[in-house]
Amino acid sequence: MLWKAADREIVEYEFINLREFGVGPRKQVDDTPYGGGDGMLLKPEPLVAAIEHAKQRDETAKVFLPTPRGKLYKQSDAKILAAQAEKGQGLIIVCPRYEGYDERVTKWVDEQFCMGNYVLTGGELPAMVLIDSVVRLLPGVLGGETSADIESFQDDDESIEYPQYTRPENFHGMKVPDVLLSGHHAAIAKWRLDK
Repeated sequence: MLWKAADREIVEYEFINLREFGVGPRKQVDDTPYGGGDGMLLKPEPLVAAIEHAKQRDETAKVFLPTPRGKLYKQSDAKILAAQAEKGQGLIIVCPRYEGYDERVTKWVDEQFCMGNYVLTGGELPAMVLIDSVVRLLPGVLGGETSADIESFQDDDESIEYPQYTRPENFHGMKVPDVLLSGHHAAIAKWRLDK
């Protein structure tokens, strides 16, 4: 879907290589943390330079940082970002690596999101989750007009989409619920709501 969205010119993606903004002859992007400890931190100079470069291309773009400290990302956030994207506002997503990033970078960040209570090796996967959750909501990306309307988490925490079935009607002794075969639209709607 992300490729289709770009192919249909609904969205445009740009990947920025942090090394292009690295410090010194070796284009250094990370260094050891003050106070000691394991791992390497992304340096502020390359990160801020990359953010400012992206902002030159889209001054109205909002800068997002996936981080455990951020607010938990929910479907309502995806809807807000999709609505903003429809109006032409871009997203700049910082992808931290290693042990993380120099805290001073947050001055250039509009919003911090936590993608869940787990730790990953880098920010690329959270960035992809954020991108996918937003792009799929843009008009013309999914197949049907209401494809994104009736799904899990439409009210953030309360609802999970009802179970779905397709052919064959009987698979290893497990049958499709009779109500779905009935053709009785009101009964089907009630069953779906109950589930």
